[in-house]
Amino acid sequence: MYQRIVILTGAGISAESGVKTFRDEDGLWESHPIEDVATPEGYAANPTLVEDFYNARWQQLINEGISANAAHVALATLEQSQQVELFLVTQNIDNLHEKGGSRKLLHMHGELSKGRCPRSQQTFMLTEALGPDNVCTCCIPAQKLRPHVVWFGEMPIGMDKIHQALSQCDVFIAIGTSGSVYPAAGFVDIANQVGALTVNVNLAPRDPHCQFQYHWQGKASERVPALVNAILAGQSIAHD
Repeated sequence: MYQRIVILTGAGISAESGVKTFRDEDGLWESHPIEDVATPEGYAANPTLVEDFYNARWQQLINEGISANAAHVALATLEQSQQVELFLVTQNIDNLHEKGGSRKLLHMHGELSKGRCPRSQQTFMLTEALGPDNVCTCCIPAQKLRPHVVWFGEMPIGMDKIHQALSQCDVFIAIGTSGSVYPAAGFVDIANQVGALTVNVNLAPRDPHCQFQYHWQGKASERVPALVNAILAGQSIAHD
């Protein structure tokens, strides 16, 4: 039976729920150059553009009835099991894991549903769109909240906790992400070094440069429930 499990999720798990992936094939994020909407410099140059960009995605989650899919629900079921110790970390900034029932997870790239005080770094749930009037309650004078999103050039959240969990895990599973871009690319290396079983679940075929031991190809909504069922049944997941 697998005891300590670390799972990393990426855009592929949310795409099946209708959430658009930010990065297009031409390197643009929804027709915007990345440096304009996903860097501290872009925010400093044009905060209104950046706020509008993230407000639109926040509104999509609220207004369009986007729901968690079977993969999110399966991971919540795994979290609730007394048989395993799950550390769930996501690269996604949506709230679909929470909608699926997960209560203990780390958003390494931040959350669309929150704003952050630029002075204290305290976060606040958004009840209205980001803008001049959406301010913190922790400072005097109150500070305008920025998107609680990790931009290029900023350090992902909780890296120490992630590395600690990986150094102690029996299994590392990446879902909906190739894990080929750092810092996430280093996660599988850590897991391999400590002798953990490593599995990648992805719609795309195995990347020839992939460091994962096993590759479960297919839709996350189909493969993840099967994976979780196998884990909870005490069955091996060491196969493709």
